[in-house]
Parts: sequence; C-alpha cells; structure tokens
Amino acid sequence: MLSLVLVLGSSCHALRNLTSKDNSGTAKTIKKKPTQDLNFIEDIEMLPGGVVVTRHKTSGITKDGPTYHYFEKGGSTIEEANYLQFKYGIITNIEVERLTNVPLLQKIDEWWGTRYCIGGQTKDCTDCSGFSCNIFKDVYNIQLPRTASDQYNACDKINVDDLKEGDLVFFHTYSRGISHVGVYIGNNKFVHASTSEGVTISDLTDNYWKPRFMVAGRVKTK
Repeated sequence: MLSLVLVLGSSCHALRNLTSKDNSGTAKTIKKKPTQDLNFIEDIEMLPGGVVVTRHKTSGITKDGPTYHYFEKGGSTIEEANYLQFKYGIITNIEVERLTNVPLLQKIDEWWGTRYCIGGQTKDCTDCSGFSCNIFKDVYNIQLPRTASDQYNACDKINVDDLKEGDLVFFHTYSRGISHVGVYIGNNKFVHASTSEGVTISDLTDNYWKPRFMVAGRVKTK
C-alpha cells in the first residue's frame, strides 16, 4: 500500500489535490486540508530521494513555492510498480493507467540524477546518446548507434503529433546539426541526460527546449 505525505518546502509547483491513508501504525500520516485547490503545472522535474517538483532550470522561472514529498511502505513488486506509476504520473501529468511500461519507469528511476559527461555511458556519468542507448538496450532490447546523429539516421522521421512512448526527439544545442537526443515518454515529456541537470525529464514546450527542437524519430525495426 502506498502512503502519501505532502510536505511543503521551498521548490515551486502546485500539484493536484492528493490524499492518502496509512493504517500500518509505523509512520505518522500528516493530514492537512489545503486552503485552495492544487493545480498541476507543466515543465516540472523531480529530484531523487522522494518527489521534489520544480521548474526546469532553463525555463527562466524561479523556484519559489511549495515542495511535495511522498514515500512508500512495503516492497512487493506490485507496490513498487504502483509507486513508480504514481511518481511519474505526477511528474509527467499522465494518467497512472496509461503508464504501463514499468520497466521503462524503473530504468528512469535507476538513472535519475546521473551526472552528465561527454562520452560517458554508465551510472557514474553519461552523455545523452549513451543514456538513450542504455534505455533502448535494457527496455526495448534494441541496440542503438552510439551518437545522437547516428541515432537520428537510424530513425524514420515522424510528425510531433504522432509521437509515442519510446520515440526519440532530437535537438540542436550547440551547433546547427543534431547534438542532443532524448527518449519521449508522453504528454510532451522526454527523459534525457542534460548537461545542467544530468538524467532528468523535460518538456518539449519548455522555453529552452522548444526553439532547439529539430525532429522526432521512430527507431526502424527489421
């Protein structure tokens, strides 16, 4: 069973109104009636060690406002899956019922916060294409080419409106050509290894990423 604790801190977003009940007797449940309805806002990120919701640093928005934390008790496979679906349902604003790819969520959670380094491909440090290689190998059993430009060439180009979970999104960040890649999750969100945040989730409509987006692609299958 999941236990939910909302803790007001020093980040920035408001979430949907959430409640939880704890009958375990092993932890206190803090019940606090919100003074107003809580609304989910896009362009959010989550830090490891609980849920901390903030604006993307490149959005130009300051991080003033509340922080929300929750935790789980138990440890069964079902509870872990529910926890991850709930956790990433919050960050992506996707209905939990639609987040059915638990192995993908597990990998995102394992890699979350891994620092960025050029040429890296491990949980000590990774670059964007190294991270997408690991995601595709572990989740989809597909071996991608190593570089972002080669991954671009390994894709059929698709319209943004046709993006599905597991598609790739490509950006130009320091040159006119392809220089960054992320894995699409849904609802305009993509997971990637960014130079400033490490492995994180960002939004295609973010003030930083929107003008740098180049093309979406679906990996060709034999």
